[in-house]
Amino acid sequence: MKIVIPGGSGQVGQILARHFHAQGHQVTIFSRAPHSAPWRVAAWDGVTSGPWVAALEQADVCINLTGRSVNCRYTPANRRAIIDSRVLSTRLLNGTIAALTRPPRLWINASTATVYRHALDRPMSERDGELGGNEPGAPDTWNFSIDVAKRWEEAFFATATPRTRKIAIRSALTLSPDRGGVFDVLLGLVRHGLGGAQGSGDQFVSWIHDDDFTRSVDFLIAREDFDGIVNLASPNPIPNRDFLHALRDAWGTRIGLPAPRWLLEIGTWLMRTESELVLKSRRVIPGRLLDAGFQFHFPDWPAAARDLVHRWR
Repeated sequence: MKIVIPGGSGQVGQILARHFHAQGHQVTIFSRAPHSAPWRVAAWDGVTSGPWVAALEQADVCINLTGRSVNCRYTPANRRAIIDSRVLSTRLLNGTIAALTRPPRLWINASTATVYRHALDRPMSERDGELGGNEPGAPDTWNFSIDVAKRWEEAFFATATPRTRKIAIRSALTLSPDRGGVFDVLLGLVRHGLGGAQGSGDQFVSWIHDDDFTRSVDFLIAREDFDGIVNLASPNPIPNRDFLHALRDAWGTRIGLPAPRWLLEIGTWLMRTESELVLKSRRVIPGRLLDAGFQFHFPDWPAAARDLVHRWR
């Protein structure tokens, strides 16, 4: 297959590019900073048309992951960059794909499990999940993240592409042993004795092992009856305190200093990021994948953590 990945320079894009390249597919990523790689890298800015359009002609699959990292302080400038990088690039691809002579037969667009409300009481599937936004007492940063997700999906589905099937993937934390990735950061806390409960520890962590992430994308490509919204997450989200306890066990340490909310607020301010990434409860389940018979290799976090630690080492 010919697979194009706009915004493929980040952690998730590299996971997919390696996966498809190893399978013998022709991979092209679009990047604002072209670099050498085992696959083709085409320059684009996510705003204007250019020579990159030719890579989409006769492509089989487009997987758009473009978006400025949310690992930052939500200043007015960063908020605008986070929104624009997602919405404008998605609008650009909508117009481009609709105008192609032979467009991709499938377009998968990134979204996020953050779109669901802060959920402690029950899991959120595609069928019965409740979208968040302006819940009483919710911090402004939480509502901002939800608004970004909603606007991203609205931009994706706004233009009809009759010859291209569309899927928006509401992904949980995608965990791989790559240096600098989310798992690397979490393991760093554990290795330095800081892997105790964060905040109350009651908030749920939704996650997916990188092997199941790539396999689920393969599944969506093969299943032509799938379109619309699909949750990509393990079927077993887990409270933060249990998530970190299992990670400490996998690493082989009992020491894990907890971080109360006030300390998290100070720490995330010093690290120029937001506590929302840790404190909001994301209790998401992949209802559509499970109903379709998809089998997870790593449905439970303790086994996934052991595998990821082993590969990290």
